Amino acid sequence: MNIHDRIPADLLRSTLAVDATRPLVTFYDDATGERVEFSAATLANWVAKTANLLQDELAAQPGDRVALLLPAHWQTAVWVLACSAVGVVADLGGDPAAADAVVSGPDRLAEARACGGERVALALRPLGGRFPQPPEGFTDYAVAVPGQPDTFAAYDPPGPAHPALAVDGLELTGGQVVERARADASQRGFAPGSRVMSLAGYDSWRGVSAGLLAPLAVGGSVVLCRNAEGLDAAALAARRESERVTHFAD
Repeated sequence: MNIHDRIPADLLRSTLAVDATRPLVTFYDDATGERVEFSAATLANWVAKTANLLQDELAAQPGDRVALLLPAHWQTAVWVLACSAVGVVADLGGDPAAADAVVSGPDRLAEARACGGERVALALRPLGGRFPQPPEGFTDYAVAVPGQPDTFAAYDPPGPAHPALAVDGLELTGGQVVERARADASQRGFAPGSRVMSLAGYDSWRGVSAGLLAPLAVGGSVVLCRNAEGLDAAALAARRESERVTHFAD
């Protein structure tokens, strides 16, 4: 992508500059039958709204830690990039008790209550739907995010030396995330236009790199599959063909 990309959020900006309309993230949930596709422009809109929610409504400050108790999901990708834009650390699967804020899916709400700061709940329903009954003590993301502004400007823009991502016991700066993503892309043979299918979770560097950051770093796109354990080889092969997948990262 662009040699001037310094932090993960810059990778999305570069993609927008090249082609805002091309598919960037295609998401499948094989437990619900959901399939949804996001162009770079649409994903960037979600990232901007989420970053505004973080900065203005949740009062997140650069250097704060946000525990993301979320599976591999298009909304998780949004949160990873929004945290980068604000300058807070996206702690993938991190300890909510040690975090300044927590963002949780529906199956980890009890664990998320250990956070003494702001708590955000994601229903992870098709089309970004809200909870039928909002969880007590949590902000329902699907209720709070739509009214946020469509563009974002950080009050204190983060740089490449600022902490950006915690995963696998590592804490990486924005610059290190970009550097590692590019190295992974090179090792895996990703290139501009590559379309990568990933079944991995976002609770490891390997998963979040293959399922978001490495393709983004080189101008590729992602087919992200959740709950695909029950698919047989023929079903996966058919999906790879229909989605024109060039690389498979399990």
